[in-house]
Amino acid sequence: MIFTKSTLPGVFIIEPERHEDARGFFARAWCQREFETHGLNLRLVQCNISFNKKKGTLRGIHYQTAPCEEAKLVRCTRGSIYYLIIDLRPNSPAFKKYSVNILNADNRKMVYVPEGCAHGFITLEDGTEIFYHISEFYSAEHAKGIRWNDPAFNLSWPLEPIVMSDRDRNFADFSEQRVNVP
Repeated sequence: MIFTKSTLPGVFIIEPERHEDARGFFARAWCQREFETHGLNLRLVQCNISFNKKKGTLRGIHYQTAPCEEAKLVRCTRGSIYYLIIDLRPNSPAFKKYSVNILNADNRKMVYVPEGCAHGFITLEDGTEIFYHISEFYSAEHAKGIRWNDPAFNLSWPLEPIVMSDRDRNFADFSEQRVNVP
């Protein structure tokens, strides 16, 4: 596995190290030792699938507050996404900064998102599917979000959202939220 540091502390882009032959290739998608070597949270309590019918579907930008912060390992298994992560850790040198990655079925990249960061995406193709490994159980009481066009972040998206939940569309401005993350 090839781990590349992102511009946000603790965020890694992880690419499979392919062993190819006439049949195709073999690669590891998870290795406890390698994740441990990079200081990443090894806890895995839940795996989620997000299937999105239409290009332009926006999901997020979600996070959970203490004591239920989540680390996530995210991979696009079908289609493609513009995947965005925002650092919400007040003591981080990258507080309120964000990074973007294109994840798709062809590049097979994964992104590790540490606790204290929010994440979201917009689909770039119809029929896009995302697979998440999560370190903490979902807690409705601690589930929070940032609106896709919140003025506190000046986010750049490659296209206007076409499909979005009412919840995601109506998150309060970040300046009005009490954020309790590490």
